[in-house]
Amino acid sequence: MSTSHRAAEIVFDHVTKRYPGRAESALDNLTLEIPAGTFCVLVGPSGGGKTTALKMVNRLITFDSGDIRIDGRSVRDLPVVELRRGIGYVIQQIGLFPHMTVGENIGTVPRLVGWGNKRTQARTEELLELVGLEPGDAKRYPSQLSGGQRQRVGLARALAADPPVLLMDEPFGALDPITRFRLQNELRRLHREVGKTLIFVTHDVDEAIRMGDRIAILRQGGVLVQYDTPDAILAHPADEFVAQFVGEDRALRRLALHTLADVRLQPNVPGLEPTVTAAPTTTLRNAVSLMLGSDTDAVLVKDGDRVLGVFHLSDAGASL
Repeated sequence: MSTSHRAAEIVFDHVTKRYPGRAESALDNLTLEIPAGTFCVLVGPSGGGKTTALKMVNRLITFDSGDIRIDGRSVRDLPVVELRRGIGYVIQQIGLFPHMTVGENIGTVPRLVGWGNKRTQARTEELLELVGLEPGDAKRYPSQLSGGQRQRVGLARALAADPPVLLMDEPFGALDPITRFRLQNELRRLHREVGKTLIFVTHDVDEAIRMGDRIAILRQGGVLVQYDTPDAILAHPADEFVAQFVGEDRALRRLALHTLADVRLQPNVPGLEPTVTAAPTTTLRNAVSLMLGSDTDAVLVKDGDRVLGVFHLSDAGASL
């Protein structure tokens, strides 16, 4: 695949934003570093400044003080057209042009930056495959697509000119749970393949834990409370607000971050193997659920016909 793996470091340096007539800041002294290629999720309740922070990166919203730098260059020093052409942007409403075909929508930015027709068409075909659509979908119009398909087109359009940064503002919020789950999986796969720096806004803590390499939790007034990996946040909440926000079932959520392939399994004893089996890709949380639902205390872990070992219910706590 010809997709470039460029990515960019993004740094928020004491960024503050206040709106006239409001007592609280929209964003209060936000400081965090997002390494190149990181999937960073901004999560928190309404009024936490998540979308404000996201839109400051491409200057849809200006900040009052501090700075935001992309690979060391302040966004204020970059011409706004140049800045935005180097950033893919995906929103919940998608915003496809209804009078354009899918192919024309995807090729919008490449045409603006001067790509020729052959290069744009090749990139469109590549992206349709990448986001799981058919080549023939290029000739369809947005009104002929399902909500999930339109969201895939929006993602393809955002990636079209190969930007180093991708911003996503609650892109799956309006989708049904099954479609949302599928697109979450697809986006994680895409991130592994294209290697962009991705900032993703959500109010759903489960989505944040499932998607992010790193999570920034903001509370009311735009205050950053904790910035860490999902596992570290679940294991060691910074304060009572974070503990309540991520929920009392933190241990179960941690189990969902690991699979049977990640843990040391017990040897299988021929003739005494558990009757319930699970693949190594099964999360520890699902393995525990499988055991509880089957009234057993162990599962046999198999990769196809090959037995890898046994995972016991008592191993779940030790695995954390």
